[in-house]
Amino acid sequence: MRLVGELAAAFLAGEQTAEQVVARATRMLGYPHLWLKPLAERYLALDRPRKRDVVRLLKKSPNLRRALPKLKIVEHLHEPQRMAPRWDVPSIETIADLAHWLNLLPTQVDWLADLKRLSSHYFYRRLTKSNGTVRLIEAPKTRLKRIQREILESILDRIPTHPAVHGFVKGRSIRTFATPHAGQRTVLRMDLQDFFPTFSGPRIQTFFRIAGYPEPVADLLGGLCTTAAPRTIAPSDIYRRPHLPQGAPTSPALANICCYRLDCRLTGLAQASGAQYTRYADDLAFSGDIDFTRFKDHAAAIALDEGFSVNFRKTRIMRQGVRQRLAGLVTNQRLNVPRDDFDRLKAILTNCSRRGSGEHRRDQLLGQIAFVESIHGSRGQKLRAIFDRIEWK
Repeated sequence: MRLVGELAAAFLAGEQTAEQVVARATRMLGYPHLWLKPLAERYLALDRPRKRDVVRLLKKSPNLRRALPKLKIVEHLHEPQRMAPRWDVPSIETIADLAHWLNLLPTQVDWLADLKRLSSHYFYRRLTKSNGTVRLIEAPKTRLKRIQREILESILDRIPTHPAVHGFVKGRSIRTFATPHAGQRTVLRMDLQDFFPTFSGPRIQTFFRIAGYPEPVADLLGGLCTTAAPRTIAPSDIYRRPHLPQGAPTSPALANICCYRLDCRLTGLAQASGAQYTRYADDLAFSGDIDFTRFKDHAAAIALDEGFSVNFRKTRIMRQGVRQRLAGLVTNQRLNVPRDDFDRLKAILTNCSRRGSGEHRRDQLLGQIAFVESIHGSRGQKLRAIFDRIEWK
C-alpha cells in the first residue's frame, strides 16, 4: 500500500495534462505501463481531490491491482505538490513556505491552526436574540487576528464575489443591497439560519484547495480561519465542530466566496421568474411583479441543496399595501429610513439643541446623521441643521 500512496503523491504533483502525469509516474515506476494513461485521465476528471481520494481511485483500478505484485519504485519523488492557482493569489507550496509567508515558525503555524482542536485562540461572547436563541460571537486573539487579516488582504480580497452580494464587499452596502427592490410591487425577504457556523472546516479547506494550494497548506489555511467552540460554551452542536467564527476578519469574505454557487442558482431562478435578487450576508431579497408564494419554496429548496437552512419564521412576502423593509430600510416607493427611526433621531437632536448635549456623544450622532444622508439626502440635511445648533460641553 506504500506504493499506492507514493503513486497518488506523484499524481498530485500539480501537472495539468494526462501526458505529464503519466511521465511523472513512469519516472517513478521505471516503465510506461499502458494502464497509466486512462488512470491519469480519470484522476484529472476529479475536482481538486485530496490524497485519500486519489488513493481510493487507484485502489479501484483492476489493472493496477493485477500489476501491483510486480511493481517497484525505481525512483522516489520527493518534490512537493505544486501550486495550480485559479486566481492571482500568493504562491505557497509547502508548510515551510506558509510559515515564512506569515513570519512564523512551522510549529507556531501548526499551533495556531489547531487542526486537532486542542487549544483556544478565541474570546467568546454569548448574545441572546429576541426569539430566545443564542448567537455565539467568537473573536480571535491578537496574534491569530493579525494572521487572518493577512490572509484576507493577500488572498481572499483577490477573489471576485458574485454581483448579487452586497454584504462585506468594498463599494457595496445595505443601500446597494436594497436599492434594486425599491418601488417594486412585491418584495420577498428570506433569512439563512446559523449562517457562519454552517460553513464547516472541511468546506473551507476545500475552498483553499480549489484556490490552488496543495493539500497540507490548504488544511492549515483552513484551520487558521475556522474554530470549534468548547462544549461548555457552544450553544448548539453546530458550534462544536470546526466552522467559520462570527467575529473573525476572514469569515465574511470566506462566506461570500463559498456562497458563489448559491448566488448563481438564486440569480438564475429570479431571472427566469422575472424577479431580482440580492444578498447581504444571511439576508436574501427578491422583488418583482410576480406572486412569490411558490417561488419561495423553490428558493428554499435551492438553499437546502446548497447546505443551508432557511429560517421560515423570518420569511416575509411584502406587497405595496404594507411597509416593505430590507436590512432596516423602507423600499415601498423609494429607498428611505423608517419614519420612526427618523423621528426618534430628530427628537434627540432637538432636545440636545434646547437643553444641551447631556450624555449623548457627538461622534455617534454624527454617524447616525451621515447614515440618513446616505439614504435620503434632504432628510439628512434637516437633521444636520438641528445638529449644528447644539452647544457641546
